[in-house]
Amino acid sequence: MNEKSWLRVLNSCSANLKSKIQNLKWLGLSVIAFVLLVAGAVAPAQQPTKIPRIGILVGASASFFSARAEAFRQRLRELGYVEGKNIFIEYRYAEGKLERLPDLVAELVRLKVDVIVATGPAILAAKKASATIPIVFALAADPVGTGLVASLARPGGNITGLSLMAPDLDGKRLELLKEAFPKVARVAFLWEGGSRGNRALTDMEAATKALGLKLQSLEVRGLDDFESAFARAKRDGAHALITAPGPLLNTQQRQVLDFAAKNRLPAMYPFSEFVEAGGLMSYAPNIADLFRRAADFVDKILKGTKPADIPVEQPMKFEFIVNLKAAKQIGLTIPPNVLVRADKVIK
Repeated sequence: MNEKSWLRVLNSCSANLKSKIQNLKWLGLSVIAFVLLVAGAVAPAQQPTKIPRIGILVGASASFFSARAEAFRQRLRELGYVEGKNIFIEYRYAEGKLERLPDLVAELVRLKVDVIVATGPAILAAKKASATIPIVFALAADPVGTGLVASLARPGGNITGLSLMAPDLDGKRLELLKEAFPKVARVAFLWEGGSRGNRALTDMEAATKALGLKLQSLEVRGLDDFESAFARAKRDGAHALITAPGPLLNTQQRQVLDFAAKNRLPAMYPFSEFVEAGGLMSYAPNIADLFRRAADFVDKILKGTKPADIPVEQPMKFEFIVNLKAAKQIGLTIPPNVLVRADKVIK
């Protein structure tokens, strides 16, 4: 074989070798691309979206709060949240023992909840526990007066929600009580000290004075205070009973209702739950509506709105509820002109 033939063979081998090397390069690039594609598909599964967690902090018992919790959950469902799937809810109840609130809210903080929903005295406990976790309050008696927010329109800080306060609410309750029972002259006022200072008593004193009624203050701060408070009411000859909202009173609902029934006292309560459990009358904001609206606050916060930018809302719906069965049991008759004003009558 001459020199030219050898050169042709060498060139042919070189071309084949280059072709094989090029093929190997393309194969390697294809494998790398495939690996990157698979990794990209698997990555989302390895890094799931964080599911929001809501903390519920309540001073009362779980049984008393159950209807309110369901109204809150129902509205969340309407907004697209399903408990256990795309949202978790942590419930903490103090069962009327307010000294437990700091420890309960500390648990929620350790769980790193995204929002805390609190009621009554639990609101202040939540605010003291965190200045960063968004807090939505429901049933705040006086959010501005107690320093929870700077103003209703501009709450400021990490807290906003729904106020329980409404103009002349105490006056309206007393007016309905007096209209139903014109002979009532002395009203025993059962209220919970410590949470609102003396604001509850001051408001009720002004309302009774305007209607020409005498007020008997029955302050309770713990479970041991109820018997002595009831004894004072009997001793001083109370003609009727009116109670203020508060977790301790809510927890002792049965004891309060039994006292009023046993002593045949016409009574006005701050929540419909008392009347549904056998009490005589209540005039109050529609609590289920307030907790439904609290869910809307939570939704806004989870979608990025800051609590400071969400104005505090006041009650818009009020209900006057009368229990005729309770009236009959204690020998009382509700006048027709009062019954006609009731939003709901329990027979």
